[in-house]
Amino acid sequence: MNQNNGRLTSPEIANLWTHYIRETMGQCVIRYMLKTIQDPEINKVFQIAHELCQKHINKLRDLFLQENFPIPKGFGKEDVNLDAPPLFTDLFCLNYIHAMTMHGGQAYGLAFTVSIRQDIRDFYYQCNIDTMDLYNQSIEVLIAKNLLDKPPYYSTPDKIHFINTLDYVTDMLGSKRTLNAIECGNVYFNLKKSLITKGCLIAFKQVCKDKGVNKFLEKCINVANKHIGTFTTLLLKEDLHLPHTFESEITNSNVAPFSDKLMLFHSGFLFAAAISYYGTAAITSMRADIAVQCEKAILDDLLVYGSFGKLIIKKNWMEQPPNADDRKIINE
Repeated sequence: MNQNNGRLTSPEIANLWTHYIRETMGQCVIRYMLKTIQDPEINKVFQIAHELCQKHINKLRDLFLQENFPIPKGFGKEDVNLDAPPLFTDLFCLNYIHAMTMHGGQAYGLAFTVSIRQDIRDFYYQCNIDTMDLYNQSIEVLIAKNLLDKPPYYSTPDKIHFINTLDYVTDMLGSKRTLNAIECGNVYFNLKKSLITKGCLIAFKQVCKDKGVNKFLEKCINVANKHIGTFTTLLLKEDLHLPHTFESEITNSNVAPFSDKLMLFHSGFLFAAAISYYGTAAITSMRADIAVQCEKAILDDLLVYGSFGKLIIKKNWMEQPPNADDRKIINE
C-alpha cells in the first residue's frame, strides 16, 4: 500500500485492472499492425501509439507492484502472431487507431473523475493528454491524405430560435422535422464507429478457428448490419452523406494474427463501448423516433454482450475482477 496516498478505492482498482487488460490487448493489435503498415506517415502514428501503450503498461505494473496487487494476465506474446500476413489495409489501420483514441478518451476521462489518490489522478491526467495527442496525430494524417470522413455541414442560423411546440419532440407519426445538429452528430459518429466495428468483426471471423467464437462473431456482424441500416436510413432520409465503409479494406488472408481469445475480447469491448455511445445519443436526441432507435440498439448490444460474457467464461478466458471482502458470517 502507498502510505502517502492511502488505500486504493474500488473505482480506482476497477479502472487500473480494466485498463491493464485493455491496454495489453491494444498493444498486441498495434504491434501487429505496425509490422504490416507500409505507409511511412501511418507507420509513424503507430510507433507513437506503441510507445504510449508501453508507457501506460509500465506505469500500471508499477502501481500494481507498489500496492502488492496481483498483476492481471491480460494479453501477451501468445495472443499475437507477428508473422501473419496483412489482414487490414493501411487505410483501415489508420481509421482503427483514430477510433480507438475516441474510446480511450472516454475511458480515461471517466477514470480521472472517479479517482481520489493524487498519483492515480496524475496518471489518468497524463493518459488523457496522451490519447488527445494521438488523436491529433491520427486525424492530421487522415486530413493530409484526404481520407477523413467529415460529418455533414449545417448552415449557420440567422438568429436565435425557441421551440414553441411539443411536436418538436413527440411527433412519431407525422412529417418529422429535420435532424438538429446534436442528433446528426450522434447518428453520424455512431454509424462511423459501427462501420469500423463491422470491419474488425469481418476480419476476425475470416481468420477465427474456434467454432463457438466464429458463431458469436457472425451474430455480432448481423447486429452491426442492423444498426448500420437503421442509422444509414436516418441520414439518407435527410439527404445527408454517409461515412466510408471498410469491407474492402480487409484482405483475403486466412491466417489469424490474433488468438481467438483476443478477437473475442476485442469484439466484446467494441459492443460495450457502443452501448455507452448509444446511451449518450438517446438522452441528447430530442426527436422521439431517434431516441427509440438508440434504445433498441442498446438492447440489441446488451443481448450480444450477455452472449459474450457467457462464452468467454465458458472458454475459461475471463479473469475475475477484484471482489469486495465477504463479511457474511456463516453459521455451520
